[in-house]
Amino acid sequence: MSHYLLIYRRSTGDLQEIHDLGSDRKAALSYRFEREQQQSADPDVEVVLLTAASREALNRTHARYFKDRRELATDVAAVLPH
Repeated sequence: MSHYLLIYRRSTGDLQEIHDLGSDRKAALSYRFEREQQQSADPDVEVVLLTAASREALNRTHARYFKDRRELATDVAAVLPH
């Protein structure tokens, strides 16, 4: 399993950065805390550490970070009853 660090701007839905940090959880957490401190002045920025078997799995399980608002709305509409 790999740890992925994401830097996400909430107001726009933009994924600003993604880093594959490998399998070392302690190092990944340390990097996450470092990046959170760097971004702490901006409450609109979300620093997220996620774990997944692959980048493709991460895209499936946490789509909101990778799709724009229109794509997400289309996905939601597709599963709602008509």
